[in-house]
Amino acid sequence: MTPTKQNIESLLVLCKQGNRIAQMEVYNRYQGAMFNVAFRILKDTAEAEDMMQESFITAFSKLENFKGGASFGFWLKRIVVNNSISQYKKSKRFVMISHEEIADEVDETYDAGSEDLTKIKAEKVLRCMDELHGSYQRILTLHLIEGYDYPELCEMLEISYANCRTLISRAKESLRKKLIST
Repeated sequence: MTPTKQNIESLLVLCKQGNRIAQMEVYNRYQGAMFNVAFRILKDTAEAEDMMQESFITAFSKLENFKGGASFGFWLKRIVVNNSISQYKKSKRFVMISHEEIADEVDETYDAGSEDLTKIKAEKVLRCMDELHGSYQRILTLHLIEGYDYPELCEMLEISYANCRTLISRAKESLRKKLIST
């Protein structure tokens, strides 16, 4: 059986043995999602790519530490999130993507009339989230979009439980005000 047809557990066994084909298959399966996770935190394509690739290198070098308690994808996502947060803290900057840049990437054959109301509402929420303070945007992205709970956020962001609850509450209130005003 070729590595492309194997399940993730058998691929990981091959990866532990240093099989480059298996590593490439794992990379191909997860790189898109991991790039999106890094990009949501870093807001920079090049930095997100770097963090994604560094995270795969870290994951492959520490594969012996993966115990299988959670899915490999979840374990890898934690590595990406932790690396991205560390990079964000190092750079201490926030890069905004303008709506014009996003519009330039939209396919010219796109028919705005076919867009449904749910998508419009989601885009409005994401647009308003982009306007929030960096710490508010980061914690809401990790909590609401990535699905991390309070204890996980406390550990990743190195903050107390009370501080986490307060930060999320304030971030939600700030988002609520932005949504009402637009």
